[in-house]
Amino acid sequence: MANIQHIAVIGGGTMGQGIAELLASKGIETTVIERNDELAKDAYHHIEMSLDKKLAKWGITPAEKKMTLSRIHATADTEALKQVDFVIESVVEDLDAKLELFALCDRLCRPEVILASNTSTLSLTEIAAATERPDKVIGLHFVHPVPKTPLVEVVRGLKTSQETVQTVVDLLAQMEMTGIEVYESPGFVTTRLICLLINEAVYTLMEGVASAYDIDRAMKAYQFQYGPLEMVDRFGLDSVLAALERLYREFGDTKYRPAPLLKKMVRAGHLGVKTGEGFFQYSEDGERIMKEGQA
Repeated sequence: MANIQHIAVIGGGTMGQGIAELLASKGIETTVIERNDELAKDAYHHIEMSLDKKLAKWGITPAEKKMTLSRIHATADTEALKQVDFVIESVVEDLDAKLELFALCDRLCRPEVILASNTSTLSLTEIAAATERPDKVIGLHFVHPVPKTPLVEVVRGLKTSQETVQTVVDLLAQMEMTGIEVYESPGFVTTRLICLLINEAVYTLMEGVASAYDIDRAMKAYQFQYGPLEMVDRFGLDSVLAALERLYREFGDTKYRPAPLLKKMVRAGHLGVKTGEGFFQYSEDGERIMKEGQA
């Protein structure tokens, strides 16, 4: 396997934080790159909060927390890309933003470095075309919450080489993650299916069939860690809306048409955990605030 000891995670949002925490916990030196120093510090702070929650629940030891944090560096300096062995991009789900970013990575990273995208709906082939190394561009779509979900969709672009795929599969095995190889298609497997469930749950709520609390309680009977409405809160309502709109455009099928209530909540700025309020309310550290009588 290629000697991958230092990985850059570009984008310190919810998914980027989870990916960085996972990598560092598995012994990999990790640099989180954000747009500015304030966002970089915020990403590091949220990773530390996540580790503190695990520590409080006896999920990790103080030594494990210290070691994980010692491997995480947060910066706004893209020059850090010159030093890394692998890149995972996890910025906003916008094609132009990703094309610009991959062109930058292509210029700054060493020729042998693989460039991976955590995109859930965009074309890897189109993203790879922004580089001079399309054979080394691949999709690595992690599932939220990343540190607790040991599964990744490994997505080939048209020109992704078998050597790149094998390097990624070996890296995931080293990290005790399961890689699912999928062909490029809007939403791949996980996003395509979970967005339908979430959208139907929002329609069900909008139609007054049941309360948000009861819809989620019903669906947790099917062994989901969270119900679909808490799921969308944790993914980010804006992110799910963007995914549904892209699936709707790509497939032209009305089953992907976003529920009007989802659009209304995004317009209101109720984006879920990251704003403290979505279909439910959350504390600063992402814990759901239960109303009296709920559990």
